[in-house]
Amino acid sequence: MPAASETCDVLVIGGGPAGSTAAALLAERGADVVLFEKDAHPRFHIGESLLPRNLRIFERLGVADRVAAIGVRKPGAEFILDETGQSVAFPFAGSPLTGAGHAWQVCRAEFDQVLFETARAKGARAAERTRVTDVTTAADGRLRVTASAADGAERVLLARFVLDASGRDTFMASRLGIKQSNKRTNTAAVFAQFRNVAARTDEMRGAISIHLVRDGWFWMIPLPGEAMSVGFVGNPSAFRQRRDPLPEFFARRLQESPSVRARMAQAERISEVMSAGNYAYRARRSWGDRWLMIGDAFGFIDPVFSSGVLLAMTAGELGADIAAAWLVNPRKGAALARRSERRLCAAMDRIGWLIYRINTPVLRQLFLSPSNRLGMRDGVVALLAGHLRLDPRMIIPVLAFRCVYYILSALRRIRPSAATAARPGPAGRCC
Repeated sequence: MPAASETCDVLVIGGGPAGSTAAALLAERGADVVLFEKDAHPRFHIGESLLPRNLRIFERLGVADRVAAIGVRKPGAEFILDETGQSVAFPFAGSPLTGAGHAWQVCRAEFDQVLFETARAKGARAAERTRVTDVTTAADGRLRVTASAADGAERVLLARFVLDASGRDTFMASRLGIKQSNKRTNTAAVFAQFRNVAARTDEMRGAISIHLVRDGWFWMIPLPGEAMSVGFVGNPSAFRQRRDPLPEFFARRLQESPSVRARMAQAERISEVMSAGNYAYRARRSWGDRWLMIGDAFGFIDPVFSSGVLLAMTAGELGADIAAAWLVNPRKGAALARRSERRLCAAMDRIGWLIYRINTPVLRQLFLSPSNRLGMRDGVVALLAGHLRLDPRMIIPVLAFRCVYYILSALRRIRPSAATAARPGPAGRCC
């Protein structure tokens, strides 16, 4: 093996939101950080919709104004039931827990570049077109990281700690064989960008629209330049019978949805049609001796509630704390890693509870006819705004919402005709 010619305190694999956030915060503390990104910014990435809780992290990184300059203001989310056209809006300002009453919709290529450049400006030694190919343990206990640069040159570094922020490449989880697909949300997505899509012009202008269809859901995300990101996320049955090429399949699905078709009447596609599969997964563990997975490298859940970037950046913050602690006291770093894993898993499970049930008639009924008895609507808005930790004020509303779901589900199984009769109309209110 070639001798290592470089050393660093922390090496970060991947320059997306998780990796760039961690690298920036560690460099700001004075750590010697190396950040490797396999591609060159700007590069395409899906996940344009952010949440209000992201704004706190933007302020901490000093990028709030730059993100605002490249974003479309997002006041909340709306859900549309395709079969009836019934819709309901969830403005972020309507919950006492949201903090900021808005978020941003961004082109991820520009957004990720802002974060990467911030990490570099704060002192991280950032390199693009550099792919990590191997991580082993050196004789002195440090981690030996081998990477390949764009010109084919090999770089070998000895790092005291490694943060794996490799995203859906799941570098460490795949190498260790600990990545597990989540069969409960075994979905795939097809998406593109369009112009001339009908958009809201009222106080919810800029909101993300979620169109709930029979075998999945569509997203519509307003982007700068009057563009609209449109995607379909479906269960296996939605894709199993596909015979036509992807663009034709996507066009057909757009036409099959009455609520989507109405908004796409004048639409013009301005990007290629892309797809992504095997959406949900999680590694069996997130850390080991001198290494930690953060962001999508550890786990990913269905994006129906736009939680991906917030989970990634939150993990980046926690990862920076863990790495900094480990450099001083490995035992303390391990304790923080254990606590962080529990916190992130709990957050993913909390959001996942809704995601697993988004295609069920009962949950759709509750979403489209929200009640604020016991603060249930406020609790849902708080979750949609990105409150990953269960604030004490959310406990009763969230528990009440779940209880109502289970009661209505039981009634539907026992007395299906009564459950159907109890389904609220467009102006109805459930519970």
